Amino acid sequence: MDTQFKLDQKVVYPSQGVGVVTEIFEKTIKDTTTLYYKIYIEASDMVVMVPVANAEMLGIRQIVSKEEAEAALNLLSDDFEPITSDWKLRYQMNLELLKKGTVKDIATIVRCLYNRSKVKELPIQERKLYDSAKKLLEDEIAFALGKTAKEIEAEIHTKLEPPGAAPKIKHAVLLDDDEDDDLMDDISDKSSDSDDSDDSDGDDSDSSDSASDMDAEDDFDDDESF
Repeated sequence: MDTQFKLDQKVVYPSQGVGVVTEIFEKTIKDTTTLYYKIYIEASDMVVMVPVANAEMLGIRQIVSKEEAEAALNLLSDDFEPITSDWKLRYQMNLELLKKGTVKDIATIVRCLYNRSKVKELPIQERKLYDSAKKLLEDEIAFALGKTAKEIEAEIHTKLEPPGAAPKIKHAVLLDDDEDDDLMDDISDKSSDSDDSDDSDGDDSDSSDSASDMDAEDDFDDDESF
């Protein structure tokens, strides 16, 4: 079969991480035959089924070269423009970069939110976004350079905060303290509302999401990946 990715090839699934193509197969539904990739994503121990025709649209790509991986690491210590104090705009911008999923985009998120965290503690949503982006960056660069994730984690930290170096921001960041505080107020309000319900609600939501992902494997919706 002539496909962009081959069996056993490592690929990157945006926002999910590094995976390996474990199977390329056909599935016939209502007289329509569709070719699929089965991709195993080790970080989340998840299997996704992706129509071959949709892979490029979904941003699935091969792992970057060693040169591109080194460039992404170096980007972490580059100078950059001030970070907006408008958390809504900042979060949306970084979320869009995460969806695009290039190694440069992921490195940009990590650099932005790490340096923001040195100015002021990140709100919960941004902290989760930072952790996700950092993990994605570690995994891909580790594969690209043939190193362990722990080794790359140490290199990332050194690039972000070289010993004795000043923060890599071109200008001082003007802050409106209320902007991030408003976000925390919103989170607190939601937390208070959730306290009135059973404590297991949060776990049920996570379980439902995971179950939905796994159930989707059997549906083979031609227009979506699972």
